[in-house]
Formats: sequence, C-alpha cells, structure tokens
Amino acid sequence: MPSLFDPITLGAVEAPNRIIMAPLTRGRADRDAVPTDIMVEYYTQRASAGLIISEATGISREGLGWPFAPGLWTDAQVAAWKPVTDSVHAAGGRIVAQLWHMGRQGHSSVYETQPVSSSATATEGQAHTFEGKKDFEVARPLETNEIPRLLNDYELATKNALAAGFDGVQIHAANGYLIDQFLRDNANFRTDEYGGGIENRVRLLREVAERVISVAGADRVSVRLSPNGDSQGVDDSNPEALFTAAAKALSDLGIAFLELREPGPDGTFGKTDVPKLSPAIRKVFNGVLIVNSDYTTVEEAQAELDSGNADAITFGRTFIANPDLPERLRTGAPLAKDDAKTWYSQGPEGYIDYPALETANA
Repeated sequence: MPSLFDPITLGAVEAPNRIIMAPLTRGRADRDAVPTDIMVEYYTQRASAGLIISEATGISREGLGWPFAPGLWTDAQVAAWKPVTDSVHAAGGRIVAQLWHMGRQGHSSVYETQPVSSSATATEGQAHTFEGKKDFEVARPLETNEIPRLLNDYELATKNALAAGFDGVQIHAANGYLIDQFLRDNANFRTDEYGGGIENRVRLLREVAERVISVAGADRVSVRLSPNGDSQGVDDSNPEALFTAAAKALSDLGIAFLELREPGPDGTFGKTDVPKLSPAIRKVFNGVLIVNSDYTTVEEAQAELDSGNADAITFGRTFIANPDLPERLRTGAPLAKDDAKTWYSQGPEGYIDYPALETANA
C-alpha cells in the first residue's frame, strides 16, 4: 500500500505527498470578504502540504454569513487572492479554493438579507456575527426558480477562482451548510424536484457539480461531504443510502477527488456514534477518496491507507500550529498545540506566528 509520503495524482494536480491541508475557517479577511496580506504568509508557510484546500470561501454575499471570511464574487476579492496563490506556487505548493454557501448557518446582520435554505428551518444555538454571537434565524426557503441563480453564483465563483490562480475548486457540500441542508431529510421538507426522495435531494449537489465542472473541468473539481451523524443540526434517517447515492453521482461525473469528514464517538470537534460511511462509499466511488477528522499521527493516518479505505488524509487543526506538518510527521518531531482562542480572531497572533521546525530549533 502507498505511504503517507508518496505522491498522488488528484485529477489535474500532482501532489508530492498524501498529507492534505483541510479547509480551515480563520477569519482574517476584511469586512468586505477581501483577503488580506497576512493570508499570503499563512498559506505560503503551509505550501509543503500535498495540496492545500483553502478556507471556506463565499460564492456570494447571500452565501457568506461568517464574519471576516473571504469571498470569490468580486474583482477586489480575486485581485487579493492572486498574491496568495502566486506565493504558494512560488514555494512549490498547490492550492484549490473551497466554494461555500452557508445557507441557514449565518445571520442576516452578516448576509445583509434573510438566510436561505432548502426549507423554513433554523439551527439551534447562535451564529457568529460582526457584533458577537446572535441567535440563528429561520431561513427563507429558496424558490425553485431561484436555483438557476444559485448555479450562476457557483459558476462565477469558479471562474473567479481560476482567474485568481487556484489549481481547482472544492464544492463544500458538508458540515450542515446549504447543499447539506438540501441533502438531509431532517432539514429538507420540499415538495418540488429538490425534495422528497434521495434522488431529488441529491439533485442540487449534482447540478452544482455539473455547473462547476463545465467551467473548471472535472479534473479540477472536488467535493466535501460529512456523511455520518448530525452536523450543525442537519441529519438523515438513512445516511448510508443517501450518501452512497451522492457519491455514486459524483463518481459518474469523474471529479478529481471526494473528501469525507467523519468524526467518531470521541471526536474533538464534533462527535457521533453513527459508523463511518467511508467503507460503503469506497465501494461506489471510483476516484480518489480522502478522509478527515482527528488524524494527528502517522500511524493513525497510515492505517487508513493500509486498509484501502482511503488514498490520502486531510489534516485540519494540526496544520494551524504546525505549518511544516509533513516534515514533522516524516521525522517524528513533536507537534505544537494550537490555541483555540485565536482560531477566528483577526491579526497575526495564532495565525502566522507558529514557527517551523528550523525556526523552533534555532
């Protein structure tokens, strides 16, 4: 079986190792969702990843409800992303943009309009806003005649990502965000062609993927799913049937890779007793399969490769405090601990001030 340190082909991207940087929301853009200068350094520091999947990046103002997260719908945002991708490439790295529509997971004070979703539902708890946390609001169901506009937003964001120099895009269809709200039956109560049975609930994901592929090509498109258990309030009564159908649809489209976020019962950022579905998805998805959630050691990650269950591993929070994570894993060097207080704060602290090995040992 391949080693974690062996190269892998991810569609059009040749990755030098199988240690992939997972998308990590960090809140360092400005209020207009324009990337800032420190984001250049942050991503460049992590260019030794086999591939960087960018933080979730809004496809539209309607879709971006997280304060200080970046977007890809304006010329200013595209121009500000270019130094990031140029610098990552100059450092020998590869980077794709994760395309994000949050649906009901944001707040009108950030969206500047009422949140939208598959149905008129609300998430329990509170949303992050520019003014602090506020209660989630009931979303407005997207009308059937609005779906073409949504697909146009994904198309524009894909064109902008390529114009900004990204090597491809990932469609964020996980973690309880808009596409996930259409997929799962505890959030989707629609009676049109986007609701009801599994085929209808998968329809939006498939149509988004088809539209994005029409711009970037299937070999530069990937998808993230979170198939097992509740994710920010969305869940399904028959997750194996749903997500194997979704994976089969994506396999038929020939996407570059499929990434699965699969927390376990002892998860440190979300946990569930629902069994991981990657073994079932592996049987129907013919492309590169990548798994994620709570991998922190070479042994844990290599075991997934050895089992044949996955082809690569995405590491998330370990990349926050360990910008040179592949080298640390290769040499067995100790891993630094990240500071949760600075995950979403603005400024350099807890963002670009974690040292690489040579600096830490100097």
